[in-house]
Amino acid sequence: MPGLSKELTPCRSVTVEEIRTAPVRFTNSVELTTSPERLFEVLADASAWPRWAKAITRVEWTSPGADRGDIGVGTTRTVHMRGGIVGEEEFLLWDPPRAMAFCFTATNAPGQEAFGELYEVEPTATGCRLTWTLAMWPTGAQRWSVRLGRPVLDQTFAWFLRRLRALTAQG
Repeated sequence: MPGLSKELTPCRSVTVEEIRTAPVRFTNSVELTTSPERLFEVLADASAWPRWAKAITRVEWTSPGADRGDIGVGTTRTVHMRGGIVGEEEFLLWDPPRAMAFCFTATNAPGQEAFGELYEVEPTATGCRLTWTLAMWPTGAQRWSVRLGRPVLDQTFAWFLRRLRALTAQG
């Protein structure tokens, strides 16, 4: 994004319930042939995120011990995305193998009052079903951009989950 600031702006913290009821949210599900426990191993692995969520270029755990799996409510990380976008995140929920959620605490992406994600996992006979809700509270021109781009964004997020399915099927 031309002119994207390197300076991060604080975001409003949200709750898990707010993610479920956000004014702008995308919810997609995928059937995985891996166990819920294995899925959470992948979600805890910073190096795995860019392999399935192609908007992400790098994830860095910023809480001590998180890179070794010591993750819980309050754990933080920094996510680097295409276009120079950076988001600092804090975990609101970490309940393997059932659910996790996080929200931005700061970002350099313009027009984001708040942003959060919720991952809910249900065991199935052949592995598990992941339901991913991505929620945002856009401001200014971002409101129109998100509204106009909604179909493409929704398809992109569904594609990310298909990539996650392929990644988790590898072992």
